[in-house]
Amino acid sequence: MRIHLHIGPDAATAERVQRVFDAARDRLTAQGIRYAQAPGARNHTRLFMAVSDPDSPDSLRFHRGFGDAPSQAALRADLLKDLADEVATHAPRHLVLCAAQLGTGLHNRNDLLRLRDLLADLSDEITVHLHLDDPARLLARRYGAQVLEGRIRPLSLEQSLLERPDFAAAARATWPTPQPHRSLFAEAQGAGFWLDLPTLAASWADVFGADALRCHTLDPGALFGPQGARVALAALGIEGDPGEAGAEPLPEEPSAVWLARARMMNDVLLRYAAKQGAPIPRALWRKLLVEIKRPGPPIAPGSLHRVSARFAEGLAALATAHPAVDPARLRPDTPAGDWREPDPELGFRATQYLMAFRWRIDAAMKDERDKAALSAALQPVDGAQPVDRLLSPGAQAALPDSAKQVFLRLRRSAYAPHNRLGMVDEEALAAPFSAAQSRMDATRRVIVACMKNEAPYVLEWIAHHRALGFDAFLVYTNDCDDGTDALLDRLQALGLVQHRDNGAWKGRSPQQHALDLSLKEPMLRQADWIAHIDVDEFVNIRCGNGTLDDLFARIGDATNVAMTWRLFGHNGVTRLDDRLVIEQFDRAAPRHVPKPHTAWGFKTLFRNIGAYGKLSCHRPNRLDAEKAGQVRWVNGSGQDMTDEVLRNGWRNSRKSIGYDLVQLNHYALRSAESFLIKRQRGRALHVDRSIGLNYWIRMDWSYARDITIQRNIPRVAAERARLLEDPVLRALHDEGLAWHRAKAAELHANPEFAALRDQALALDLTEMERVAYALALDMDS
Repeated sequence: MRIHLHIGPDAATAERVQRVFDAARDRLTAQGIRYAQAPGARNHTRLFMAVSDPDSPDSLRFHRGFGDAPSQAALRADLLKDLADEVATHAPRHLVLCAAQLGTGLHNRNDLLRLRDLLADLSDEITVHLHLDDPARLLARRYGAQVLEGRIRPLSLEQSLLERPDFAAAARATWPTPQPHRSLFAEAQGAGFWLDLPTLAASWADVFGADALRCHTLDPGALFGPQGARVALAALGIEGDPGEAGAEPLPEEPSAVWLARARMMNDVLLRYAAKQGAPIPRALWRKLLVEIKRPGPPIAPGSLHRVSARFAEGLAALATAHPAVDPARLRPDTPAGDWREPDPELGFRATQYLMAFRWRIDAAMKDERDKAALSAALQPVDGAQPVDRLLSPGAQAALPDSAKQVFLRLRRSAYAPHNRLGMVDEEALAAPFSAAQSRMDATRRVIVACMKNEAPYVLEWIAHHRALGFDAFLVYTNDCDDGTDALLDRLQALGLVQHRDNGAWKGRSPQQHALDLSLKEPMLRQADWIAHIDVDEFVNIRCGNGTLDDLFARIGDATNVAMTWRLFGHNGVTRLDDRLVIEQFDRAAPRHVPKPHTAWGFKTLFRNIGAYGKLSCHRPNRLDAEKAGQVRWVNGSGQDMTDEVLRNGWRNSRKSIGYDLVQLNHYALRSAESFLIKRQRGRALHVDRSIGLNYWIRMDWSYARDITIQRNIPRVAAERARLLEDPVLRALHDEGLAWHRAKAAELHANPEFAALRDQALALDLTEMERVAYALALDMDS
């Protein structure tokens, strides 16, 4: 196996490479090319954090909890295990790793040696890929990023070093000693040693070997175009077919005036943090800089022509030594005078803004101090923890210390769960419900689903969604043991469903494989509206008469509706019963539960206008840039959220959450017996992740009562009964139910599953305690 290590140093280029490879991961994996997931879903920052200087914590490591050497060592061990497991699972010929921080942040030889030694446990065939560009263009882009991370020194810093014989060493000498607890980080403040690209190349070649280094250039227009994935793969020298990527506009650079303001603001913020003896949270710092934003042209790379001239000879030598370098791509911009920091405009004074922002900064600093005080609350006093006084008896024993710490923070935060969100149209929900007219001949409103061993639940799910006005169902199954596939075949014979065998799925996810295939189906190509949902998810239209027509009348010209999950727990139901799911389970998560991340996940009901080229689990992806202006996303209350999710995102934020018109009732557990069977079955999307107690903790929300979907019960029950009049369908349903009951009995007799059931049912937590436990599990994993 050959490891391809893309080290930047240009962040914009690296981020585009990461996006296109992330989108093509499954397709590439099937071809023996694995874009690694263990170091990070997209940006492989875990790899960078694992090998950076232990004595010099960077901002990433500090804010993600790996600032001290022991935590970093634990991260390194975990990462190596995860990478080894990923390689063992997929056995790729090529393993691709990509993080621009490797090129810009690993600033001494020991860092590179740590990286080499970590990767050597996986393979001794390593190619280091260095992307070259004109240093002045690289500096202009990187300086903007540094300023938005807190840099206080202007570009004259780099210019003052140009006459030094060893620019890289002189630049490293400007990196200050990090002081994380006053928001001072070396990589944000120091000059870019990596601008000396020939020296950077030599340092990596010295550690990994001259034959291991490959320098190349990329055409930005091609990389950000629809063939971007192929361009990126070709640059790595790998043959493969990653498919088309959605075109993206070239990244917009911040204005030079804004950067001047932000740099001055950074200076006063850094001095204020030092005086107060507490850090300013990154999120707030960035928000304050955004609030002083001014429009205008970005820094002109031509004004940094002295930087281009300083390294021109060395770059020419690299271009000669590396055939993949196009000298035309290294040509600097036309000189445009010498760089000078522009006037910040409008009489800007950073100290005045500091006074205006001070109350927000002080409040945030108080929160930081409170975090330090939390550890004291977790220290035993006379054998007991003070925090236990605030917890329920069950939580005192069940919650680990990390969850108790999260619990204390939650109690005073905006993320505390509650049910005071949105409104319910009680008059509409009390209205008599009549079914939507069947439109099976039109097949214009289509649900795509993937199933495995779901026989007892299929008929109710079909009946419910037909009542809402969905016309057609395209269902993929794989490896069914309970007769789900035969039941769906019968439904297809009755003209109600199109069933496809997905048993030959390839890649990491049977679900994604099925969704890729679905796009070739005439049913989807001809559809007006499409939704991908699972059999444990029920669309709950809460407006009008509860049909799709009522929903569409309320959302106007919207093309995409984010139907947010409302997570329903097991509601005290332990046994598998042949009753309607929507009748048995009426206890759910509160409306306001922004954490854990699963609680506000959404599935998308979208108009088929050809704006997206890929269907993924939660949403359509690969936006066609030419059709971006036609897309309008709304949340479950009909409020616009296009800017937040146009290109990516699968969950709502506190800004975009809404349930008033439609929600997606997610019965992830059903009964305790159903949970055991689901745990034994495994997952459709993340087949490499098990379903255990952690899953129960995240999904068992049995608090707020929500019966809004139950006005559908008479029609659903009648439609289900009508389907069961077919003797073949009745027999298949009964056989599936018997299989599940037998499987439940078998699992009850298995000590491992019996222990899991007992653990789950004994877990009695309040809403706040459950959120705290789930968040602690997320951090621990």
